[in-house]
Amino acid sequence: MGFRLARMVNAVQNIRLSSLTTHHGSSAIRKGYCAVYVGESQKKRFVIPVAYLNEPFFKDLLSQVEEEFGYNHPMGGLTIPCSDDTFMDLISRLNES
Repeated sequence: MGFRLARMVNAVQNIRLSSLTTHHGSSAIRKGYCAVYVGESQKKRFVIPVAYLNEPFFKDLLSQVEEEFGYNHPMGGLTIPCSDDTFMDLISRLNES
């Protein structure tokens, strides 16, 4: 249980660190990462590893977003209209596997 909690905390810190260390006004993102804008009304930018895009949890989320909202991503990165908490839960699950 302690290891699982430590991985979740580490995952959250890595995602938040990545979101803070990118240049929000430009496309400067480290190689192997992509920008994801998360939020229902106010969008928050996260930078995630590209490898997450192949994970079943993430593919399901992207399929739901596509069905409901189409391919319009006006922020310049993937736009996912869900709460920050839901997205962070998904990321922590991906880091567990």
